[in-house]
Amino acid sequence: MKRLHIFVIKSFLGPFFMTFFIVVFVLLMQFLWKYVDDLVGKGLDFKVLAEMMFYASFALLPLAFPLAMLLASIMTFGALGENYELVAMKASGISLFRIMRPLIIIAILITGTAFYFSNNILPKTNLKFSTLLYSVKKQRPELVLQEGVFTNEMDGYSIKVGKRDNSTKMLYDLLIYDHTKNKPNESVTVADSGLLRITEDKKYMVLNLFDGVTYQEQKAQNRAKKETYPYQRNSFKEQTIRVKVRDFEFNRRDESIFRNQYRMLTIDQLKQADDSLSLDYYNKVRNYMMQININPSLSRKMFNLTARHDSLKRERNDPKADSIFSFDQYYAGIDKWVQAEIAKTALDKARGNMQQVNMFQGQLYNKKKMLNKYRMERHRKFTLSIAVLIFFFIGAPLGAIIRKGGLGMPVVVSIFLFILYYIVSMSGEKTAREDVWNMFNGMWFSSYIFLPIGVWLTYKAATDSAIMSAETYSKLFVRLGLARFFAKKKTDQ
Repeated sequence: MKRLHIFVIKSFLGPFFMTFFIVVFVLLMQFLWKYVDDLVGKGLDFKVLAEMMFYASFALLPLAFPLAMLLASIMTFGALGENYELVAMKASGISLFRIMRPLIIIAILITGTAFYFSNNILPKTNLKFSTLLYSVKKQRPELVLQEGVFTNEMDGYSIKVGKRDNSTKMLYDLLIYDHTKNKPNESVTVADSGLLRITEDKKYMVLNLFDGVTYQEQKAQNRAKKETYPYQRNSFKEQTIRVKVRDFEFNRRDESIFRNQYRMLTIDQLKQADDSLSLDYYNKVRNYMMQININPSLSRKMFNLTARHDSLKRERNDPKADSIFSFDQYYAGIDKWVQAEIAKTALDKARGNMQQVNMFQGQLYNKKKMLNKYRMERHRKFTLSIAVLIFFFIGAPLGAIIRKGGLGMPVVVSIFLFILYYIVSMSGEKTAREDVWNMFNGMWFSSYIFLPIGVWLTYKAATDSAIMSAETYSKLFVRLGLARFFAKKKTDQ
């Protein structure tokens, strides 16, 4: 039995590590496609890009663990079934559960590893990645001169290029406005050609101009002639403009900017943040409800309803006090003009309360949505870890049933199941985020669905049920009385 377990473990570990790195690579390519606009043209060093890719790969691991487990388990048991090794084991009296036992232990260890990683390592890498990405987004792009378009990237100058030679990097038909020292369009330079470069330390930008003329207005010496201004014209064969530039150096921002965001916190820190945000949210709700203009009895009930402790609740008056006075009887016995005045006052109060509710609703919605993000992150650390174990109990029996190894059928089935899991998971998270469902039910909705599927598939594989056989479903149609419909279609054909 020990040799059999070692054989099964060796058959599983190879596909698992292979599929794990393939999944990480594919998800990393998706990351590059998403942030390519923020990375291109920034002149970033390879070291910065490599560091960003390293941190981004860590952020993708919570999704890579379940998908790699699903694909590897299908490949392992599919290959065992395809090579009739699984049949030989069962013929020897070894049940499927005993064959799966060592891999169940491995799946539990990987689940614990995924949880430890999500709770202890991922918040730190998310913090570094978010800070680095923010620094890259704030990085000033390299100067790119387009033909026929004014560019203001060169501090104090506005440059227009008529033509650009990409092979020699030469610029032709240049028009330059000098705005240094907050000057208007007093100095204009026209050059036949030029060459622009940035120094290696990226502190200076050097523009070499060839065969041009500089026109510069001069201040009028005679104050009486304000409408006429003399100008100076200087021709040159070569002229160099050297400008000190800012924000071309890569500057790392402080990590404290993102330190308190929900993706950068552990479970204990998320719980503390939840307590403080919940207290602030319910205090806001309570204050807003107290500002609504209603009668004292309802106001007292709303105050007691929103009080977080019994000691803060106001004492109730006689519960029969509200039923002593009959408003309908009083209203019917007063004059018409008094009735109209009462109705107008009530309508004005209702409109004022509606305006206040509409004003407070947006503020409370944003606060509750932020609070839900912290609560969702706490559940997500558990759900993505448990998904590893769930996908094992789906993939292993499914591989034993379909009996196909390699990267063909297992990849198709794994991608389909994972996409289905992702859609269900996102739907549950959306309902939890919008308070349509309870937070626990919304975040664990995908587990509610896929865990019974895994248990059912394991039972079917252990009992050698032919759920992939067409004959099985034809018998089911006969039992349900649906066979006559298919028989009718065949006779019509």
